Amino acid sequence: MSTLFGITLPLPLPLPMFGLFVALAMLVAAHYLKRELCRLYETGRIGTARVPHKGKDGVVIYTEVPPQDVVPDLAVVVMFAGIAGARLFHILEHLDEFTADPWGMIFTTSGLSIFGGLILGTLAGLFCVRRWKLPLRPLLDAAAPAMMLGYAIGRIGCQVSGDGDWGIVSNMSLKPDWLPLWTWAQTYEHNIAGVVISAPGVYPTPLYETLMGIACFLLLWALRKHPFRMGWLFSVYMTLAGAERLLIEKIRINPVFNVFGIHATQAEIIAFLLILFGLFGIAILGRRLPTERLLSASASGS
Repeated sequence: MSTLFGITLPLPLPLPMFGLFVALAMLVAAHYLKRELCRLYETGRIGTARVPHKGKDGVVIYTEVPPQDVVPDLAVVVMFAGIAGARLFHILEHLDEFTADPWGMIFTTSGLSIFGGLILGTLAGLFCVRRWKLPLRPLLDAAAPAMMLGYAIGRIGCQVSGDGDWGIVSNMSLKPDWLPLWTWAQTYEHNIAGVVISAPGVYPTPLYETLMGIACFLLLWALRKHPFRMGWLFSVYMTLAGAERLLIEKIRINPVFNVFGIHATQAEIIAFLLILFGLFGIAILGRRLPTERLLSASASGS
């Protein structure tokens, strides 16, 4: 059975719920990315993509297409690279388990590092952007809201399947009386990780991340017509993504590493770097565009 928002769903496991929600996340994210690329293309803030292919004589030729036309191919590449990265970073985080059972770790239905998926997925996307001769910063800005929304939807898959991304044992003495029990503690019965969780349960951190992800998406979507230089919105995205994960790590169970005397989880280290790079980007890119560019951007539709 699966649990979502305190409701037990009559869905027998193993059902690839996480995979289904990852696919849904990619579809929704691709829709918003395509929508934003259309806007940027119509306002002249991003040009055409040059898609290479071989002619009859074997010579590589380029076909110019609107940037939104490459979104389906980009989504497929990012999805598969993201899944591979999520599995790789999870293995790196649990090397002892991998050494004991490498095939089990590779093909398990649980255990994915969302930051690993984010990093390798982004790198794969950047490779495609370079190959298609697209400008980097406008593309990253267009992708920022979509990436955040995709993250939020993907976490619903973690919640429904119970893949081990839950939190520490809930402190019931801190629970406000007005909050429903399922928002504070869940036992994730029949989870795909095969873990038995004693009552009252653990913090349903995937739900918290979904809510924070949606809030961050709404903020990024509202800021997408900002007057600053391209790349600023992606810097805001990095800051929000890092801050969200640092907060949730306080009630999550993950292996702790000793890095130059600092004890932190893999996610905390990556989140800190995201915040650092994000704030740096906000500082150097937070300058207004020339007036004529602002007029063009403000005249565009959503």
